[in-house]
Amino acid sequence: MAGRLFLPVAIPRACAGNPPDAEASHVQPMMKTNTASPAATMDTYSTPTSHSHFDGVDLQQLAERIATPFHAYSASAIRQRIGELQSALAGLDAGICFAVKANSNLAILQLMAQAGVGADIVSVGELRRALNAGIPAERIVFSGVGKSADEIAGALNVGIMRFNVESLDELHTLQRLAKTQEVTARAAVRINPDVDAQTHAKISTGKSENKFGVSIDEARRWFASRKRLSHVQLDGLHVHIGSQILSVEPFRLALQRVAAFWRELEQAGHPINSIDVGGGLGVCYRAGVDKPVAASDYVGVIREALADYRGKLLLEPGRYLVAEAGVLLTRVIRVKPGVERSFLVLDAAMNDLQRPSLYDAWHDIVPVTDAPRPMTTYDIVGPVCETGDTFARGRELPECEAGELLLIKATGAYGTSMASTYNSRPLAAEVLLNQGRYAVVRRRQHFEEMIAGEQPARNWETP
Repeated sequence: MAGRLFLPVAIPRACAGNPPDAEASHVQPMMKTNTASPAATMDTYSTPTSHSHFDGVDLQQLAERIATPFHAYSASAIRQRIGELQSALAGLDAGICFAVKANSNLAILQLMAQAGVGADIVSVGELRRALNAGIPAERIVFSGVGKSADEIAGALNVGIMRFNVESLDELHTLQRLAKTQEVTARAAVRINPDVDAQTHAKISTGKSENKFGVSIDEARRWFASRKRLSHVQLDGLHVHIGSQILSVEPFRLALQRVAAFWRELEQAGHPINSIDVGGGLGVCYRAGVDKPVAASDYVGVIREALADYRGKLLLEPGRYLVAEAGVLLTRVIRVKPGVERSFLVLDAAMNDLQRPSLYDAWHDIVPVTDAPRPMTTYDIVGPVCETGDTFARGRELPECEAGELLLIKATGAYGTSMASTYNSRPLAAEVLLNQGRYAVVRRRQHFEEMIAGEQPARNWETP
C-alpha cells in the first residue's frame, strides 16, 4: 500500500542534532546576566540594551563556541507566544496547529508538541517531521494545493485529523484513496473569499487570482453532492488569506464571508463540524514601524464573526509563534569602501536567509556590542556571487569593523526552512536557547553531507 512508505521512522542521532563533534547538542550552560524570565524574554530582548543576551545566553560567548553564521532560537519566547494565543482562546473549543513550513526543526516541533500544539503540514516530509517530534496524527491537518496521491495515501495511513481540500480533483483523489484503504477521510474545503490581505503579493493567498482554495460557488456545489462521497466526510470549512497581516480588518472581512457561508450550509442540511481560520498574524520586523495585531484582538475578531458557532475551531499560526524568537548571528568579513557608501560584507548570505532577496523584506540588524560609536550608512551584503545577496541597502548602523558580531533579528520563521546550499555553502547550525543554556539542534552541515547524493556519471542507461 502506497501509504506505508510514509510511516514515521526512527531518526538517526546525527539527524536529530547529536553529532560526535565540537557542536554536540547536549545542553550547555552559558554565563549570563540580567536573565529574563520566560514571560519577559521577548520584551526584554526587544530593548536596545539587550542585544548582548538572548534568553539569558551571552551571545558573544556563544559565538566563540559555535562558528558563524548560525541561527539561535529562544524556547522561552516560543512558549510565551503559544501561551498568549492559548490564553486568548480560553473558553473556546479551539486547537492550534503550527504551520510547519515556518520552521521545521525537530526541536521547535517538540516544543509545539509539549505545549499541546498540533501541526499544519503541506508535504509528507513535514508530516514525518511532525510525527517524529511527537505531534500525534490526530492533531495534524494537511493543507496545500498540490498534494500528490502518494502523499494523500501516506497521510490517510497514519490517520491525520483533517485534509484541507483545494480542488475538485483533489477531492476525488481523496475519495478514491480512502476507499482503497477502507477508511473515511475527514475533509474541509478551503474557501477563497477574494479578500485582499494587504500584505506582500507573494504571500497573499486569499484573492480570486491566487492559486489557493475554491470560490464559494464551487464549494456550494461540493456540499450539494457530498452524499456521493462514500469515504470522505466533508464537514469543514477552511480559509487562509495570506501572511504577515498587520491589521484585523482583512481577517474580519474573510471570517464574515466564511460565517455567512457556514450558516447557509447549516440551513441547507450540511453540518459543519470544524472551521479552520488559518493563520497570517504578522510580527515586528522593523521596530517602530510594524505594529502587529495582539493575539487577544485577533481572537476577538474570531469570537465576533463566529459567535454562535459551536463546532471545533482550528488556527494555523506559523510566523507568529517563531519569527521573533529567532535571530541569525553573523560576523563582518570586511568593510569595503564604495562610491556612494561602504559595503558591510557578512559571512551570512542569501542562502542562510532568503527573505530580503526574495521579498525585499526588512530585518532589523544590530551589533551585539552596544559600545557607543559614530553612525555610518552601509549596504549590508553577503559573500554570494549575486547582487541580490543583500540584507539591507542604505542602512544606518554604528560603525563596524572586520570580525564584529552582528544580530539579524526576527529570523525564526522562513529562515532555515527556506535555506539552501547555493554557492556550495553549507547549511548553518541551529541552536536552541533556554534560560541561560543552549543546545545545538542542528550542527553546521559538513561538505561530505552536502555532496552525499552526488556521483560521477558511470552507469549510463537508456530509458
